[in-house]
Amino acid sequence: MTQPASRTSLLGQPAPDFTLPSTGEGPITLSSYRGHRHVVLVFYPLDFSPVCSMQLPEYSGRQDDFGDAGAVVLGVNRDSAYTHKAWAAEYGIEVPLLADMNLDVARSYGVAIEERGVSQRAVFLIDREGVVRFEYVEAKTGDYTLRPEQVLEKLRAL
Repeated sequence: MTQPASRTSLLGQPAPDFTLPSTGEGPITLSSYRGHRHVVLVFYPLDFSPVCSMQLPEYSGRQDDFGDAGAVVLGVNRDSAYTHKAWAAEYGIEVPLLADMNLDVARSYGVAIEERGVSQRAVFLIDREGVVRFEYVEAKTGDYTLRPEQVLEKLRAL
């Protein structure tokens, strides 16, 4: 599983907490899931881009499977909650999409691409105790090699 050399792994560490605006009823705070649900945090570069428009609908389409495994899926990128809502409506995405407009959360997870103003495509599996148990960062933003089925396997192994 490829990771850029400059990135420090968060495996086994407490997941950096955050509160971000979302497509849901209000802001979402990561630590609010502690003790209740695992969290699959999916960072992706941009709404309405070709690869992201495959990736997030696939995760959304499997949200019942993630729910059965005791997890919630949260999509995160730098677009606004308004853009997220339009994209979600067009592509039928039902998982919450979070607006990390300043890339602060992407930075705290080591996946911000500062020069491009986007995040890398990455998935973090955070257990009920708030600890990062799996992480995967694609080599390039246009890559989408880690599929929801593989994340579900990791989740079920917790």
